Amino acid sequence: MKEKKAKLTPLLFNPILKQKLWGGNRLIEEFNKQADFDKIGESWEISDVEGDSSVVAQGPFEGQTLNALLQNYKGELVGPKIFEKFGNTFPLLIKFIDASENLSVQLHPDDYLAQKRHNSFGKTEMWYVVKTDDDAHLITGFKQSCTKENYLKALNQGKLASILKKEPVNPGDVFFISPGLIHAIGKGTLLAEIQQTSDVTYRVYDWDRVDIDGNKRELHTDLAIDAIDFSFPIHYKISYKDKINQPIRLVENIFFTTQKLNLLDTTDFSVEIRNSFVILIVIEGQIIIKNKQNTLRVQAGQSVLVPYQLKKEVSISTKQATVLHVSI
Repeated sequence: MKEKKAKLTPLLFNPILKQKLWGGNRLIEEFNKQADFDKIGESWEISDVEGDSSVVAQGPFEGQTLNALLQNYKGELVGPKIFEKFGNTFPLLIKFIDASENLSVQLHPDDYLAQKRHNSFGKTEMWYVVKTDDDAHLITGFKQSCTKENYLKALNQGKLASILKKEPVNPGDVFFISPGLIHAIGKGTLLAEIQQTSDVTYRVYDWDRVDIDGNKRELHTDLAIDAIDFSFPIHYKISYKDKINQPIRLVENIFFTTQKLNLLDTTDFSVEIRNSFVILIVIEGQIIIKNKQNTLRVQAGQSVLVPYQLKKEVSISTKQATVLHVSI
């Protein structure tokens, strides 16, 4: 007789912390992340990248990896249509990124190029800015229309930074980073990143930095040239109006849909689950997630995976919180 599987619950994972040359201490100070090293640049909240599959932090599934749960529960975890499309790979990667120094100028390939070159998904992503210093900025594309020839000339002369657009940023700003868009996160920025499950990055400029051994990081200028989107202008900044206790749609595409929830004094805010799982990223405040069998308290800086199996039975209560609701 086939053993009956335990019903899924909302899933909280142990963060996977990444030390980076440009990382800082904000993930510790703001979100109470714990590490035995400094310069924490990234906290991978929900990941199925090979070698970095998230591990459940608590509850009946504690200690199990996201990938093991996906292989066991399939469409019950992610949704039947999502499992049919992506199989045993969870399709999204959720991060917090803390830049105490500028990140490298980089870009990502689209699905076609990433599959052809790396047997990987491409990397479409978005950013929600959480905290900033006064002079924080991003690099988002070129200042003006740029040809491949102009780009290569600036690159070879060491003048690439002079042709890139610097965008001042503030908390609450939202950016959509399409494949091919040349970009960088500037120092003094803490943000949440939602992206396809991919770790393919083409680094084209790294501010002439060296590591502790005096070596410059590898650049990928040859790989990048055929991946750069030279379209101009590229519309990347998302405008929206804040509302209370109503979903605010920020980004919608074939890879993910992200809504912002400004929740205030709510005891039973229903979590909308349609065709896929839902990820709830708590930006500010704390929430209590409830379903028929479980209650889970989630703090700012944590992300929860709500399985498709829990459709129509999950709600949020909070005094005040800002939450990103992510689905496919």
